[in-house]
Amino acid sequence: MNDYHSKIEWKYRKRFLAGSIRNTISEIPVVVLTGARQVGKSTLLMNEKPFSEWKYLSLDDFDVLEQVREDPITLISAYDHLVIDEVQKAGNLINAIKLGVDKGKGKYILSGSANMLLMSKISESLAGRVSYLVLYPMTKREIEEKAPPVWFHHIFDGKLPEENTYSFVDPLPFILKGFMPPLIYTSKKENVLRWWEGYVATYLERDLRALSNVSSLTDFRKVMTALALRTGNLVNQTEIARDTGISQPTVYRYINLLEVGHIIFRVSPFFPNRTKRIIKSPKIYWVDPALPGYLSGYYDIESLKNARELGSLFENLIFLHLKVLCEQMTPKTRIYYYREVNQKEVDFVLEYGKNLIAIEVKSTRKPHFTDTKGLRYFINEYPETKAGLLIHSGNETVKFGNKIAAIPWALL
Repeated sequence: MNDYHSKIEWKYRKRFLAGSIRNTISEIPVVVLTGARQVGKSTLLMNEKPFSEWKYLSLDDFDVLEQVREDPITLISAYDHLVIDEVQKAGNLINAIKLGVDKGKGKYILSGSANMLLMSKISESLAGRVSYLVLYPMTKREIEEKAPPVWFHHIFDGKLPEENTYSFVDPLPFILKGFMPPLIYTSKKENVLRWWEGYVATYLERDLRALSNVSSLTDFRKVMTALALRTGNLVNQTEIARDTGISQPTVYRYINLLEVGHIIFRVSPFFPNRTKRIIKSPKIYWVDPALPGYLSGYYDIESLKNARELGSLFENLIFLHLKVLCEQMTPKTRIYYYREVNQKEVDFVLEYGKNLIAIEVKSTRKPHFTDTKGLRYFINEYPETKAGLLIHSGNETVKFGNKIAAIPWALL
């Protein structure tokens, strides 16, 4: 495997989402686990108890797939607890699972790539009996086998992290390499680049064609590159169509396909019931910060240091970690951004019930009070905000008032 030395043994690292899956399946008979390719869905289900003790069926196995297509009811009824991987390959399974659920028998975890037609069928057939969870790439803490940060939950009660100094963690190597599980043991730059090259090719040539009829993979790659250069920025489809020479309807469809495949995420604006004019276009982020970096042509630390897009790529790194943490909360915490037409803005707004957290992201190693201008404006406009966080690339936690603290990215 990539870069493995004989003395390094593969080791499963626990995923934060595993607890949410356990809690959900204890109450709801069917859980659908989706996510981008290579984020570790199958690995999680084969290593986390109790799922690792359930019967595991992969529809990548031709014999299993044939049996499912010929006689799904007999196969499903033979087991009370089933993990079915690559479920998108056999939509006829859903009716068989529905019969098992209707009889009050069975717990099922369905895993695989996103497929809108299949998801629609699952929702229609198993309404009220299914829950959807998304697995993302690993966080820094998951890679290091650490528990989720306790302070993150306290922040919604208005409790800021204490001032402290930590060991410096340079975010640049993480932005270049990314957080996909197969890359944990990969250290050589050329092997990392080769992996991302294969990832993009596999997505374009296999997953994308399974989702939709794409007439030109070259045009699709152009749209991906155009979106990569706009990471963390507002999405203007007319502008992308003009820059790529691709029709706007096609650009719209390609962006939707990337979103369905969990490759990109559109973050909506925080739009409370106020009379102020707020920007309404969504911002774009990627499943892993290394992917837009690779697509934008940043292959080494030196080029990334001087990159115009460095701040946006660092912001994408923060988005990934916030997204994973927000998914652990019940109900899930929503992520927005805030921007007015007068340029007043904060990068992220977390909304949990009536509680708001405003977050500004700066790639600086030394945060200053002036960097909190947007946070102070937002808190003044929305005094119900519990806290404002300035997340930076340095190693110190510093308080800037009762509600605002600057924290190192590595605390996520």
